[in-house]
Amino acid sequence: MNNRISMKKSLIIITYSLFFSAMAFAQSTLTIEQCQQMAKENYPLIKRYGLIERSKEYNLSNAGKGYLPQFSLSAKASYQSEVTKIPIDIQGIDIKGLSKDQYSATIDVTQTIWDGGVISSKKDITKASSYAEQKQLDVDMYKIVYQVNQMYFGILLLDARLKQNTLLQEELQRNFDLISSYIINGIANQSDLDAIKVEQLKTVQNKAQIVSNKKAYLDMLGILIGQKLNENIILPKPNADNLTISSQVKRPELELFDAQLVNLETQKKAIKAGYMPKLGLFLTGGYGKPALNMLNNDFSAYYIGGIRLSWNFGSLYTQKNDRKLIETNKDNIATSRETFLFNTSLETSQEQNEINKNKDLLKYDDDIVTLRNNVKRATEAKVTNGTSTVIDLMRDVNAEDLAKQDRIQHEIELLQAIYNLKYTTNN
Repeated sequence: MNNRISMKKSLIIITYSLFFSAMAFAQSTLTIEQCQQMAKENYPLIKRYGLIERSKEYNLSNAGKGYLPQFSLSAKASYQSEVTKIPIDIQGIDIKGLSKDQYSATIDVTQTIWDGGVISSKKDITKASSYAEQKQLDVDMYKIVYQVNQMYFGILLLDARLKQNTLLQEELQRNFDLISSYIINGIANQSDLDAIKVEQLKTVQNKAQIVSNKKAYLDMLGILIGQKLNENIILPKPNADNLTISSQVKRPELELFDAQLVNLETQKKAIKAGYMPKLGLFLTGGYGKPALNMLNNDFSAYYIGGIRLSWNFGSLYTQKNDRKLIETNKDNIATSRETFLFNTSLETSQEQNEINKNKDLLKYDDDIVTLRNNVKRATEAKVTNGTSTVIDLMRDVNAEDLAKQDRIQHEIELLQAIYNLKYTTNN
């Protein structure tokens, strides 16, 4: 009984711990840099790093085994229509001819002494190819940063609009209460109150749309980073004044181009190793009939050992074209690199112009909002004096709200343009 109570208490404690841990995360703070890192760690493609490294180790191990002794076993049984005979007869001596059925079983052992650099070049190609694969994976993984940025700033924009929506609702409620008092005093009528009510309903409707869009963005960001996010998550707005902007390009694509060039250079060295002479030891042990002594028609064992030099000149016919092909591939990589830098330069220029544009727009946003507020207050006074209508007041309230929305839009677009530039240059 006590054990059951103790177990129940433990389950309750664990449940509460998980609940409060979930609540703590639900109300925690995630910066854009943390989201980027979490997205990379959560992206399924990250598993390929381990797979590439494992494949490299297997290939290196296989290449190194080329220095181990190589064994081969063969066996043969044959019957031939004619055999070698001694064309003389010696009186008193019976010289037996070879049997027409012959048998042989051999084990061949070869040991490489020098292979002209073939094994070494295989290892170099394996390392270079693996490095190039890793750099290609870096390029693929880097794209996730852009997706995180789009989701993050989308949420920031919706958050800012949600706050502005709340302020607008408070403003409309204040006007609603004011006009209600005017109706009591006979200064306004029900149609004026209905005009405000329409704007209130539109604002509530707009809020519902913003909340729905924010949830969709939070869900997508949560999928990217591998966490469940809700409306309580705090995504701090980066400070534009503290962000460094550099035009120097440090994209992973550049490292990929360099890795591809290194890979081609290792292939060029392998061409030379292909037509170099090979030196090795060999040993053949066998058992058969006949053995090495062709005059002995009995089964017997034998062996042959020695050193072997081989030199295959066939690769010399193609090595010139192989080198030209590698140079052509290097030219293709150089062209791809130049094209990438050209396109990156265009994107950098566009994003820098976008940053400058939003900075210029923000210079006037505060003044516009202040002036719109002055116009609205003047209209409020006119409504009180009976020289203006509630419709005019709603028009000025909406105009002020639109000015504030523009300021919010320009501020978030400035931050997004800065982070787009940071993404384009990887700074």
